[in-house]
Amino acid sequence: MAFGWIEEQAEARRRAGLVRTLRPRPADSPLLDLASNDYLGLAHHPEVTEGAARAARTWGGGSTGSRLVTGTTQLHTELERELADFCGFEAALVFSSGYAANLAAVTTLGPHGSLIVSDAGNHASLIDGCRLARGETQVVGHADPEAVRKALATHGGAAISVSDTVFSVDGDRAPLAALAAACREHGAGLVVDDAHGLGVLGDGGRGAPSAAGLAGAPDVVVTATLSKSLGSQGGVVLGPARVIDHLVNAARTFIFDTGLAPAAAGAALAALRLLRREPERAARAREVAASLHARLTAAGLEAVRPDAAVVSVRAPSPEQAVRWAADCRTAGLAVGCFRPPSVPDGVSRLRLTARADLTGTEIERAVRVIGETRP
Repeated sequence: MAFGWIEEQAEARRRAGLVRTLRPRPADSPLLDLASNDYLGLAHHPEVTEGAARAARTWGGGSTGSRLVTGTTQLHTELERELADFCGFEAALVFSSGYAANLAAVTTLGPHGSLIVSDAGNHASLIDGCRLARGETQVVGHADPEAVRKALATHGGAAISVSDTVFSVDGDRAPLAALAAACREHGAGLVVDDAHGLGVLGDGGRGAPSAAGLAGAPDVVVTATLSKSLGSQGGVVLGPARVIDHLVNAARTFIFDTGLAPAAAGAALAALRLLRREPERAARAREVAASLHARLTAAGLEAVRPDAAVVSVRAPSPEQAVRWAADCRTAGLAVGCFRPPSVPDGVSRLRLTARADLTGTEIERAVRVIGETRP
C-alpha cells in the first residue's frame, strides 16, 4: 500500500511521546505568552500593524513573483538598505523566511570542493543548508573554537564555519570573536545565524555580530529572521556587497521563490524604525530573561542562564515535558516544549521566551505557574 510505512513511524512517535499537533490560537488569547519569539513585543504594536496594512494597500496582498521578476518592490530595497545600515553591513538581501535565508547562505558559500564546519548545536535550517550544499560538512563540538580551528587545518581550499549566534534550545551565546579568529587563521569565512540576537544583543539591538565587533567585516556573513524581534516574517542575509551579489545570482531559495509579501516587509521596516527610536527595548528583553532565570532557580528549578532572551528549563522526560507544558497552558501560561529530535543532547525542556513588554507581575505569575505544575 502506498505510504504504508507512515503508520509504523506514527506508532513509533506515539510510543516515544513525540507526537506533534497543531493548536490554532485565537486572536484574543487569554494566555500569558512565554512561547512566542516576539522578543520586543512588537508583533501587535500599532505602528507595526499599520506598516503591514499600509504596505498591503499600496503594493497588494502578495509580491506577485520571484524577486528577479516582479517580486522586488521599492519597499523591499528600502528594507534591505535600512537593515544593512542598522546592523553595520555593506549590503543586505531579504528572503521569504529565515529558513530560506540560511539555505541560501550555506549552499552558495559552501560549493563543491569546500569545507563547511558546522556547530553540533546549530538550528535545523543551517543543518539542512549543510546537507544541500555541495561542499563537505564536518560537524564539531558545540561552541568550541578550537575544534573549528582543527577542522579547518585539515582542509587546504575554500572553507566556512557555520554557527548560530544564540542557540535556540538553551539560549547560550556562541564565542563569535574566537570563531572569527579561528577562521582568519585559515582564510575561512564565518557564516552566523543571528535569529535570536538581532533586536536583543548589541548596542540598541544591533545583534550579536555587532556586539562582538564583527559587523561589516569582509569575511563575515550574517543571516537573521524578521519574525522574532521585528515581529513580522521573512529572513535576511547581510554581508559584503560582493557576497550579496553572488546570492542574487546563485541562491536557489532567492531565484526560484516568490518574494516576501509587501505586508511583511512593511511590518519589519516599521519595527526596525521603532527599535531605532526605542533602543531600550533590547536591554529590557535581556533584563526580563535574567529575572525569569533568577526566580526559576530560586524556586529550585533547573534553568540555564540566558545569554539573550531564551530561558530553558530542564524536564525529566519527553512525556513529562509535554504534560508540564499542557498543565501550564491549563493554568493560563503558554510555554514552549522542546523534545528530541529538536534538542541535540536528548534532554527535553520547557523553553521560555522573555519579552520586553512583560511586567514584573507577569514574570511572577509565570514563575509561580511553572513551579506549581512541575512534574
